[in-house]
Amino acid sequence: MSTEPQNGERRILVRGGHLIDPSRDVSEKTDLLIANGVVEATAKPGSIPTDGAEVVEAAGCYVAPGFVDMHVHLREPGYEYKETVATGCMSAVVGGVTSVACMANTEPVNDSGAVTRYIIDKANIAGLANVFPVGALSLGLAGESLAEFGEMFEAGIVAVSDDGHPVMRSSLMRRALEYAKMFGIPVIAHEEDLDLCCGGVMNEGLMSIRLGLEGIPSVGESAMVARDIELARYTGGRLHIAHVSTAESVKMVRRAKHDGLEVSCEATPHHFTLDDSAVAGYNTNAKMYPPLRTERDVAAVCEGLADGTVDSIATDHAPHHRDEKASHFDEAAKGIVGLETVLPLTMALVRDNVMTIERMVDALSTQPARNLGLERGTLARGAVADVTVFDADRVWTVNAVELASKSKNTPFDGWEMRGKVTRTIVGGRSVWEDVT
Repeated sequence: MSTEPQNGERRILVRGGHLIDPSRDVSEKTDLLIANGVVEATAKPGSIPTDGAEVVEAAGCYVAPGFVDMHVHLREPGYEYKETVATGCMSAVVGGVTSVACMANTEPVNDSGAVTRYIIDKANIAGLANVFPVGALSLGLAGESLAEFGEMFEAGIVAVSDDGHPVMRSSLMRRALEYAKMFGIPVIAHEEDLDLCCGGVMNEGLMSIRLGLEGIPSVGESAMVARDIELARYTGGRLHIAHVSTAESVKMVRRAKHDGLEVSCEATPHHFTLDDSAVAGYNTNAKMYPPLRTERDVAAVCEGLADGTVDSIATDHAPHHRDEKASHFDEAAKGIVGLETVLPLTMALVRDNVMTIERMVDALSTQPARNLGLERGTLARGAVADVTVFDADRVWTVNAVELASKSKNTPFDGWEMRGKVTRTIVGGRSVWEDVT
């Protein structure tokens, strides 16, 4: 096999790594050749000549399809003081995330083709991670009437969601599932019954009682999960449940999948790593929606990840200005940044034998790509060359001020992590390399 460049083509040879590709059930030491932005070949170590190719030495590292995060808040347009498309994409590639699906709660709301195109244009200018916008389910995220899915779909959305705002009207959710089905895209549901959760700021339980904080009952999530699964059953629509956090929700998704429904779901690293005890001391960096739950819920989410019920891992990357977190717990903004810590937090599950490393890559890359209908999450020949190279044993310490994200709101500041991305390749271009 010759690697001599032709007509100025760009070639990269990723050599000596352990390649994991769940789309082809491959997990072995393999060299990877990239040419002109696509995968040209995979072969036994040392069998691909290096002539004319940039060589990336990956010995001691894993080579995987680029991670796909289907739940990210890039904040632009409107909230650039928290994050921009460019800074969010930089944070993504540092964390090995080559594709992000960004939520619609911007200002103006992404409920039109014009806003969708604006976000895509900003991503193209940044030239880092791929950005796939998620359009608003309802006009203005108001939960009253459907947004124009067709216009946004033509502009480039890959799903619809009112994330951050639950769809309280059952009839609207039904119509959304039916309308989205026409375009072959999923409805991403933020499951929260406001009548049950109104006023709550953390999980309802012993910790909320001790701290004197208004609690959010777990049934506030699971009741809405039950409703939307039944609506998906009735309509035949594609339902994706965002940031699953309760044991009951996991059970219902497992049953829905057993019944053959088009239902998928994601879990965040903070929901399988932390429980509500992290709120002790009124730690506002542990305030998020859905809230951190109990040890029982964390165990159930981990079990769901292990058996594939929870098919995907997403960060729900939610940057906030420091002043929005430096407040009384009741008033503080909810959410944390997560793109740069997703790999080591998930690797902890591998080391604890909760899941295999192959299942980890499946949940971070292949499954979320399938959920969104993206031609990503694979290193098959001819596929777009989005690649994440990572060292599973690299030890490093999170220093919030050094994060690439514009915001620094993380509960993991000062944590020693194990697992580090060493190189991120997007569309055949090396866009980030760890030089430490």
